[in-house]
Amino acid sequence: MLKTLTLRAALAASTALVSATSSFAQDLDFDDSAYLGELVLGESKRDVATETAIPTTTIDAAEIQDRQAGTIAELIDSVPGVNLVNGSTAAGSGINIRGFGANETFGTDQKVLIQVDGATKGSEELYRIGSQLYTDPYLYREIEVLRGTIGSFEYGSGVFGGVVRLESINASDLTQGEIGTRIRQTLQASSNGNGLVSSTTLAWQPTENAEFLANYTYRKLDVREDGNGDEINPEGGDIGDPSWLVKGKFTFGEALDQSLTLSYSETEQDSQDVPYDTFGTADFGNVDRTISNKVAIARYNWNPADKSWLNLTAELTHSDEEVTSQAVDRTLSPFVLPLLDADNRYETTTLRLKNEALFNTGLLDHTLRTGVEWIKRERQDATDGSAPGGDKDVFAIYAVDEIQIGDAWTVTPAVRYESQTITPDAATGLSGQEFNADALMGGLALRYAFANGIAVFGSASYTENLPIIDDLFNSTLINQSEKGTTYEIGVSYEGDSIFATGDTLALKLNYYDQSLRDLTTYRSFTPGNSIVDVDRQGYELEASYTMANGIYVDFNGHISDGTSTTEGGTVADWRQNPADNLRLTLGKKINKSIDLSWELEAAKRYDRDATDISPGYGVHNIRATFLPQQGVFEGTEVRVSLENVLDKQYTPRLSTRAATGRNLTVSVSKVF
Repeated sequence: MLKTLTLRAALAASTALVSATSSFAQDLDFDDSAYLGELVLGESKRDVATETAIPTTTIDAAEIQDRQAGTIAELIDSVPGVNLVNGSTAAGSGINIRGFGANETFGTDQKVLIQVDGATKGSEELYRIGSQLYTDPYLYREIEVLRGTIGSFEYGSGVFGGVVRLESINASDLTQGEIGTRIRQTLQASSNGNGLVSSTTLAWQPTENAEFLANYTYRKLDVREDGNGDEINPEGGDIGDPSWLVKGKFTFGEALDQSLTLSYSETEQDSQDVPYDTFGTADFGNVDRTISNKVAIARYNWNPADKSWLNLTAELTHSDEEVTSQAVDRTLSPFVLPLLDADNRYETTTLRLKNEALFNTGLLDHTLRTGVEWIKRERQDATDGSAPGGDKDVFAIYAVDEIQIGDAWTVTPAVRYESQTITPDAATGLSGQEFNADALMGGLALRYAFANGIAVFGSASYTENLPIIDDLFNSTLINQSEKGTTYEIGVSYEGDSIFATGDTLALKLNYYDQSLRDLTTYRSFTPGNSIVDVDRQGYELEASYTMANGIYVDFNGHISDGTSTTEGGTVADWRQNPADNLRLTLGKKINKSIDLSWELEAAKRYDRDATDISPGYGVHNIRATFLPQQGVFEGTEVRVSLENVLDKQYTPRLSTRAATGRNLTVSVSKVF
């Protein structure tokens, strides 16, 4: 395997590349108007959102390219409060935010919301099958992670962990609005698992008012090894994932204030003779499994310049997620065989009308976002009966008003009303019945900004997670909503020329306190042991410091704790408590085309429960990026990363498999 490269050889290779590119860069005459743009001295890898009370982090296109992640989950695990369940497995990674989301039994617990171009993704309770976010990072230009509840009311209900929003790439990202054609080709190879990636993007802008994009990405990955050199999932097999995206945008109207965007993307994954249990905690037998993930959207926008109260968007989205499995060994027990042969399919269609209005009432400046949604979710009845089929019809209406009072106060009330009807499939034996539920949810965020760059903020929010189709066979749970309140308080600071001329410092510290009750998700076969209440508290810190000479520091950390209460009144540590962790990046941008960085990823030992211990660890990563601006290599991007430099053996908390050992990744992109 390529992983047999020694650490010395890997470091020598990357050092040689950096030295060569550094020498070459010194001879280049950089042009600030060059197509790709240069690395801007005095900027770090990630901005800190100090201007809002919402705990949000955005990963832009540059960071998506820089991290060279294999999955979306691997890309966002650098956000404070975000943890992965088996991030090293090629079958997809579970996403856990603030202790909610994926766990060791299901790929999701319905408390983390994922949207792709406005289309809601994710399964319900698929037994021992990972997250349904099967898609490729190269298809996206931006990923936003909203932690907690307060920023979620525009997107859905029952969001206790957070929201992950993905926006796909546009043709204008390559053409920069200029008429013509651009082709971007990326090739990537990684040593651990012999990974290979080819991503081809064609962007065509025939006129100023029309743009078209097509992307095809193929990602191949064999079995990875951990720090001890052992295969992480020996029977996982060789997996190839083709993904593709087609997208078009048309701008029209007398003032060119209207647009129509059409998009379709698809990712497929075909795994032969692999364990049914993607978590590796039980041996049910092997299956041939195919996963298909499709997203189609049509979006109309009207934003007239002379009507500040009108910025109307109409969206029609359709998400189709299908997991088909077939047992390899047909002689297995009749109690197990139906589970391995079960096929699961989810289709979610959403019609959404939303508007953003800008207006003032006396001393109050309003940014009012309102919307109404009609959602239809169709779930196919699984062949083993463990995943009942049915339809869920949802109507929702929301309003979020960001009110600016002078230069200091920002007051943001938010409200969402949602009602739903679940209609079982005939195969469930419940045909003719309907199950109705509704809830009124909302919150309030306050922020006060001082003139010296310091701001204080706080929020309170309440949400409900309405019953799911999975609970059709339980007469109590199908009529019970999960409820949760969240309180947050924090401080932020942003300033420049603090320690040296031209430097900048931004930081944001946030404390949250969550209380969930009437829980239905965490059930136990032992009477009285089902978890009904969870209380969690935690601190999140994000900081960024940059200097005019190109040196930068990024830091984020998450410290939290939580307890759960069972039906019988037993209080214990919450089993999904993440370990306290931090991530520190030190970097230097040389000239305008070279970025060198070292990253420390560390977690504290978790031993609050003597029966649930996770050792601490510290992992080092180094990265080098070269973006020449002129000459024969203009339009070329070279990225080298060496992750887990010391080949450390460790298993992140919440994961059931060891993490990936040392991994050298090299990618080369060229725009033609």
